[in-house]
Amino acid sequence: MRRFLQKLLYKPIARLADKYSSRPDKERVNKALDELHQSISTNDGKKGPVIPFDPMRDKFIILSDQHKGARDGADMFAKAAGNYLNALDYYYQQNYFYINLGDSEELWGNIFLTVKRHNKATFEKEKLFIDADRFVKIFGNHDLYWGNDPLAAVSLTQIYGKAIRIYEGALLQTKVNNKPLSIFMTHGHQGDLQSDGNWFSKWFVSNIWGPLQAYLEINPNTPAFSNQLKTDHNRIMYEWSAQRKDMLLITGHTHQPVFRSLTQLEILYSDLEDAKTANKLEKAAELEKKITALHLKAGEQPNFNGYLDTYFNTGCCCFDDGDITGIEIADGCIRLIKWSYKNKQSERVVLEECKLGELTL
Repeated sequence: MRRFLQKLLYKPIARLADKYSSRPDKERVNKALDELHQSISTNDGKKGPVIPFDPMRDKFIILSDQHKGARDGADMFAKAAGNYLNALDYYYQQNYFYINLGDSEELWGNIFLTVKRHNKATFEKEKLFIDADRFVKIFGNHDLYWGNDPLAAVSLTQIYGKAIRIYEGALLQTKVNNKPLSIFMTHGHQGDLQSDGNWFSKWFVSNIWGPLQAYLEINPNTPAFSNQLKTDHNRIMYEWSAQRKDMLLITGHTHQPVFRSLTQLEILYSDLEDAKTANKLEKAAELEKKITALHLKAGEQPNFNGYLDTYFNTGCCCFDDGDITGIEIADGCIRLIKWSYKNKQSERVVLEECKLGELTL
């Protein structure tokens, strides 16, 4: 019966989840991001830290949206847990600073004690970064508990051995090619009418969607690269970032990886246009084949002329194939990376990479 219902309901439920999971209001998004960035820039330590860094020496890994749950059918993190643990081993050994960009714990559909009991290994790995003073934890909408519950400090002590500060954002600051560069990071739910403190959405996930998802064992997060153009929310985030000088914006929340303001599909179309312009026919044919393989509906090639490479999205750590994606900043570069299973081992793959100095700010 469960398999029959999965087959019958998966597509309509996935469509509904996609339709109603995000309702960004552009004015609200812009106002929220303006206020948060201003607060962090002028009042270091309250809403988030300002971290100076050397782009050639310091290294950061930014991961988000684990949605750690109860290891039941609604736990989107369960398949990805192995990749996450192996990734944290790698980044700890390589001396990376870990910035957790929110929705790390799924606290809309679970109580804290349940999440704590089923995710001890991940909390122990994160604690290594805390003890090394290489960890910043930012809250999202699904773990808003960390930012507004009076018992949060007690819960943090239970999982990490001490009550650490939880922030709404963070700001990295450096110089590249003798020009200032700021990298503003936040979860990205601000201004989303379905997520930004909306009690009905939380009730719906806890009481309707969560139990249904658990029974049907449905994870709506398709593999690491989505065969779509940017979601409305990512597009609004990009538009906000494009108006800022000498600044990049990195968010999570949408579960859709974005690199230099483009999704994988958009990058493929952009590369195809470049290949055709350069008369590289074999390369163009290869790219057209990749686009066709995504099983997209017929449509005109999008136009990305004039796009600025100011916006990045980590993707998530709960894709339904067990993959996780994130953003690395290291060696003077910024990278979109993926950890996936290959022959039952976790493998790090660089999906996209560029030097910070190449970005047009």
